[in-house]
Amino acid sequence: MSPRPHKLIPPSFSPTPSRAPENAVGILVVNDLSTGLDLVGVAVEPDGSVPAAVGVDFATLANAGFRGEVGQTILLPQQNGPATLVFGVGAAEARTAAALRDVIASFARAAGAYARIGVDLRETFSLEQAVIGQMIAEGALLSRYRYTPLKADPKHVPLVSLDILAAAGDAQDVTAGTRRGEILARATNLARDLANTPPGHLTATDMGDVALEVGAAHGLDVEVFDKQQLIELGCGGLLGVNAGSVEEPRMIQLRYTPKADNGAAIEPTGHLALVGKGIMYDSGGISLKPSDPMHLAMKMDMAGAAAVLGAMTALADLSCPTAVTAFLMCTDNMPSGSATVLGDVLTLRGGTTVEVKNTDAEGRLVLSDALVLASEEHPDAIVDIATLTGAALMALGTKTAAVIGNDQGVIDRAVASSKATDESIWQLPLERSYRKQLDSDVADISNMGGKYAGATIAALFLADFVGDIPWAHLDIAGTMQVEADESWRPKGATGFGTRLLVDLAEHFTK
Repeated sequence: MSPRPHKLIPPSFSPTPSRAPENAVGILVVNDLSTGLDLVGVAVEPDGSVPAAVGVDFATLANAGFRGEVGQTILLPQQNGPATLVFGVGAAEARTAAALRDVIASFARAAGAYARIGVDLRETFSLEQAVIGQMIAEGALLSRYRYTPLKADPKHVPLVSLDILAAAGDAQDVTAGTRRGEILARATNLARDLANTPPGHLTATDMGDVALEVGAAHGLDVEVFDKQQLIELGCGGLLGVNAGSVEEPRMIQLRYTPKADNGAAIEPTGHLALVGKGIMYDSGGISLKPSDPMHLAMKMDMAGAAAVLGAMTALADLSCPTAVTAFLMCTDNMPSGSATVLGDVLTLRGGTTVEVKNTDAEGRLVLSDALVLASEEHPDAIVDIATLTGAALMALGTKTAAVIGNDQGVIDRAVASSKATDESIWQLPLERSYRKQLDSDVADISNMGGKYAGATIAALFLADFVGDIPWAHLDIAGTMQVEADESWRPKGATGFGTRLLVDLAEHFTK
């Protein structure tokens, strides 16, 4: 069988600063917003006071329905100079860092027709200046993201520059914050690019090529394993899922080692292993999915691997003190005459045999190979991230992912990172009494249990492959995409988990 013909990888995957307009934005901290801008954003509070520069009073704004709440904006054209965009910041007691990200996202999206914008937020948020800079950068860059490489006429105005007005004494701290925000937004938008790309344009082989390119640009050691190497490694889960495809599988291993400013390796604070599910397209295999909108979204079944790859690109730039090893398990899951069928038994890395009772429960098969490989590295903890179960979506909806694991310390660290990044997760139980549902008459374990508690059953399967290593599993099936623009999440792939994993790695300790 020959591979499916597909076009070249879109140019947006280039790791250089010009790889996409959203990541080429010039962010400057300035003391004057009047030079060369198309639009200036002015924060207005709900207390009725309006900066004189706006040119109208609060009563006039209120007549147009403006009350100063988060998400409210009014565009005021000016006869001379840049347009003015008034935006609300909400009540003082609710002005958290996450609220600031939302405020800026609303402003930047309302300014979507303008390429060069500036913003004045002085004295409205009582936060550290570096945090203010970070939230402004994240809110603007994440909300203005669009996936356009395959459109002849995208009708999208890329953000070219963002000026932030700050007091002279605050400029250095704000600038440091914007730098961090840019790095995190770049990593997230890379994950979004990957997940949004159609499967004919991004195969497992392509994913390996992308990892090599961006890894080299961001200080990572990258090794890509082809089909023959996977056979030699005994990765029967990944190979079994791939059996029906004309495209070869790939296992991608990335390593980040903390280094001093002079490039010398330094003693890490710990060793964290990350595992990402990379099903480039999931048809369900022989257990074919119905032809509905969820089937269409299965190009995003590699969102876990995309989040890990995106996160890895940020570690060196942020001087992360933790050593991180990542495993991306990439293949599509297709039906054909050579596909794995129900009742087949696969032998995974390490020798465990698995009876396949449903070929659409493929994510746990590829992850298990990686969890064994990760365990062989003897890390201090393992975190995997995967669009794994519809049960997580049904239980928690589209705004919150599930976290399950065998170690409360790792779970608590993941929850803390979720709060820091506004990427919500909720702990579900690893109920061990359900494990017997995975018993098999012919193999060591089966890949399906009963019809209830599907997210927990899937996690119990994975738990068999980490031994006593502290481990947490993130099920992001519900949060991988949004169907309409929502704060800093534009329609399409969200890149969920990218910033969370970065924060987790930065604050991880043994």
